Amino acid sequence: MIFRNLILGALLFGTLASCSLAPKYTQPSTAPIPEAYKENKDWQLAKPADAIERGEWWKIFGDEKLNDLESKVASSNQDLKAAIARYDQARAVATQANAAYFPTVTANASESRNQLSHNITSQTTLSLYNENIVGVDLSYELDIWGRVRNSAKAAGNLAQASAADKAVLDLSIHAELATDYFNLRALDKAQVILGKAIDAYQKAYDLTNDRHNGGIASEADVDQAKTQLENAKTQSAESALQRAQMEHAIAILVGEMPSSFKIDPVTIVSEAPTIDAGLPSTLLERRPDIAAAERRVSSANAEIGVARAAYFPTISLDAMFGFESITRSTLFNAPSQFWSLGPSAVMTLFDAGKIHAMNDQARAAYNETIANYRETVLTAFKEAEDNLVAIKQLEQENTSQTAATEAAEKALTQAQDRYKGGIATYLDVVVSQNTALQAELASNDILTRRINARIALIKALGGGWNLHDDKAVNPK
Repeated sequence: MIFRNLILGALLFGTLASCSLAPKYTQPSTAPIPEAYKENKDWQLAKPADAIERGEWWKIFGDEKLNDLESKVASSNQDLKAAIARYDQARAVATQANAAYFPTVTANASESRNQLSHNITSQTTLSLYNENIVGVDLSYELDIWGRVRNSAKAAGNLAQASAADKAVLDLSIHAELATDYFNLRALDKAQVILGKAIDAYQKAYDLTNDRHNGGIASEADVDQAKTQLENAKTQSAESALQRAQMEHAIAILVGEMPSSFKIDPVTIVSEAPTIDAGLPSTLLERRPDIAAAERRVSSANAEIGVARAAYFPTISLDAMFGFESITRSTLFNAPSQFWSLGPSAVMTLFDAGKIHAMNDQARAAYNETIANYRETVLTAFKEAEDNLVAIKQLEQENTSQTAATEAAEKALTQAQDRYKGGIATYLDVVVSQNTALQAELASNDILTRRINARIALIKALGGGWNLHDDKAVNPK
């Protein structure tokens, strides 16, 4: 009973008397935050709150194949599995650090045969004997200076940062998959455009060749028609190559072998969904990289407390209880009992500046995390601004390119009619055909860029939302 009370009293003393040598933590300041985005005055900014669910944001594009592919990421992507493993490691480290709040208890047992030197024993002293020991040892560090507490806090914050890192990677992989998927669909559409052009150019070549055989067209017209046809075939082959490589990239993202993975071509590309310019400010709060950077600052702040504690003695409470006897038969008899209880302290008196250097290192590491945090915040705003302006400018490009494509089609029809009527050269037809083809391919490219800009904006804001009520979509 006395032994137990002493232990409990020491633990209580250690808890009540402990202090923390870490500086009082405050979230680092950043550059002044504007009230609204430069590229969209309706947007409002807020503080990070990465715990908000990001949701299955890719469903706003209404593509079932994309939805199916995205659903495979969590269970099959190897980079994400590695991030989950890193998070599990960080949690285990935090658990190890928290274990220091409690005493360490070990049990031991030994049996030995001993021979003492005759030069240090008298004739009546037993010099050859057996020794049997069974005991329990307890060791507990009294956290008077907060070393244990700050170590546990630092490890816990790093575990939270690792969780945010996992969220960053999860969001990035889903966004990369969506981008690659729509790039592949754009290549599908480009193949259709080029296929139609090749058919038209083949007919034009055949017609021109017939006209040449009939003495109406020159050989130069035939060569120009042939050149036009072969150039289109070259573009089509290059487009097919890019599509195959994009399909392979998607296979890796969903954890499948490229050799057995296949996405059937689709000729219709989804229109870029309209995203309300008045999206809630909480979307910016979902940036998990900001949360990760902030928690690393908090961890580094706690590490300063750990480094400062090294200036002071480490005070421990040690206890031992057991049985010791020269014979097994009397090992557990009352006279064989032994015990000890008492504090111990260890303090460094001279280390040639080692502890001072450790404190300088901890302070420098803290300053580094602050700089990283501020840079992360600046980057977040830059990415949001970049994609807001991209969406706005690409809408204008889409309007003008649509008009240009329509005009090119009309010009081509006129050039073909003029050539058939003998009042224009075949070069005029070739130029018009090239212009019309490139205009249609440019329209396809702008549509893809518009979709990708929306994906990048969702990523920049840290996740997705429900278009109907502006609330986060809960993942399944």
